[in-house]
Amino acid sequence: MAFFYLGSPYSKFHLGMDAAALAACHARGVLVSAGIPCFSPIIHSHFVAKVCKMDPTDYNIWMPSERPIMEAANGLIVLKLLGWQESVGLRLEMDFFNEKGLPIVYMDPGIVPVELFG
Repeated sequence: MAFFYLGSPYSKFHLGMDAAALAACHARGVLVSAGIPCFSPIIHSHFVAKVCKMDPTDYNIWMPSERPIMEAANGLIVLKLLGWQESVGLRLEMDFFNEKGLPIVYMDPGIVPVELFG
């Protein structure tokens, strides 16, 4: 099944990482409600990091775990939360999808991008 990878700022989000995870949850809910299958690494890993006392910002832990999912995705949705342009992790994800020649779609919070209905 085709799905998109939902990238969003996390570790430097101005309201904190818990708020970043909640914002990603809200965005995924909006997308899924509109029939857009997607995966969010923040939602998938944030609570695992907290419960298991893992460093949520260590790319050496999380990127190898997320890479197979990025490989399988049909494109990237960039959630444009405050600070998205400065996010190192999001930049790594964008570079990956650019290198693969896969689409990158930008999403304002709460609004499903029209490009996803094509």
